[in-house]
Amino acid sequence: MDAEEYQPPIWKSYLYQLQQEAPRPKRIICPREVENRPKYYGREFHGIISREQADELLGGVEGAYILRESQRQPGCYTLALRFGNQTLNYRLFHDGKHFVGEKRFESIHDLVTDGLITLYIETKAAEYISKMTTNPIYEHIGYATLLREKVSRRLSRSKNEPRKTNVTHEEHTAVEKISSLVRRAALTHNDNHFNYEKTHNFKVHTFRGPHWCEYCANFMWGLIAQGVRCSDCGLNVHKQCSKHVPNDCQPDLKRIKKVYCCDLTTLVKAHNTQRPMVVDICIREIEARGLKSEGLYRVSGFTEHIEDVKMAFDRDGEKADISANVYPDINIITGALKLYFRDLPIPVITYDTYSKFIDAAKISNADERLEAVHEVLMLLPPAHYETLRYLMIHLKKVTMNEKDNFMNAENLGIVFGPTLMRPPEDSTLTTLHDMRYQKLIVQILIENEDVLF
Repeated sequence: MDAEEYQPPIWKSYLYQLQQEAPRPKRIICPREVENRPKYYGREFHGIISREQADELLGGVEGAYILRESQRQPGCYTLALRFGNQTLNYRLFHDGKHFVGEKRFESIHDLVTDGLITLYIETKAAEYISKMTTNPIYEHIGYATLLREKVSRRLSRSKNEPRKTNVTHEEHTAVEKISSLVRRAALTHNDNHFNYEKTHNFKVHTFRGPHWCEYCANFMWGLIAQGVRCSDCGLNVHKQCSKHVPNDCQPDLKRIKKVYCCDLTTLVKAHNTQRPMVVDICIREIEARGLKSEGLYRVSGFTEHIEDVKMAFDRDGEKADISANVYPDINIITGALKLYFRDLPIPVITYDTYSKFIDAAKISNADERLEAVHEVLMLLPPAHYETLRYLMIHLKKVTMNEKDNFMNAENLGIVFGPTLMRPPEDSTLTTLHDMRYQKLIVQILIENEDVLF
């Protein structure tokens, strides 16, 4: 049975059924023309009336609603809504969209519809919702496992065929047609995949049509902002379920729009590489024709040409042509590599470890300082550690050609200190104060790369 034919049988329908049963909104229209009615409200606005009057107008009809202006605070507006045999009053706001809480709606009707669904489901299924995350399908045998073997076999078959061993567009297409959860399961079992841990990049998302949570298999209720979606891999889950999802994001290449300015771990997982391809390709080019170049990494290339290289990587990825035929000046390639590191949203030496590295650099005893640096290195995320290790091996080669390029470990430390590590707070004073320690850390890493890594 092909992947596209597979229909997952495990989605739980209880919450979907409850949404279908939820009371429908019933607008109570004001029979008279109300003066000074806000232009963004309709005939459901009844002007300045009391809570008691609003309650009477609703007439005990479930789902009935009106809008009113507060008697106590003129200029403030209230949604009066009948639910559960009582009248609920909500302070109503408008900033181009209508809202009473986090969610923002185009119309009052949508706001009330979503509110009634939420109230009904959370009233009827409070205990059920509280236990949704206790027995997830995410790591259990289910439709993902059923498909995992099929997709894994397809991937393993491709290893024996004369083409790329990474997950290609064809495999991506097959997996996309099922779900991001199946895709994750398949990639997890692909031997070629570099299994760096990565947190999901969840953002609130509005789903069109019925959607089920890929963690607990329950329906995601409401009209808008029903859950969250990982912008890197496409995993769809409830907001409360997102707190329980493991750090196993497998980024999807079609969601990664560029190479520069992309999170390092996200990029390497999306491209199924140990290190960012920019680092590998640039270093390979520099070592092939630039190790003896005077002032290597210190001398700047033309900014315009460096930006061209950046755009080439963003556009063409690993097919970007940075050969001597296109860029004869090696300083353009070194500039592009340094720019890549500077553009990272999280530096190679991460914000979390920055202060620990600075503290280690301040230790006066050389042996103790080296030991402290080694301990902090172990705290780096695996993809960051591997990238730093590879770069330091390269920079050590640069220093071995010092008689030609005049670049020793100290000089390289001056160049790469602020490139590889930045303080978490954007403070010029902190940066200036820490520059000598940044330089020292990179110098130590280069001089001791064979011991530290």
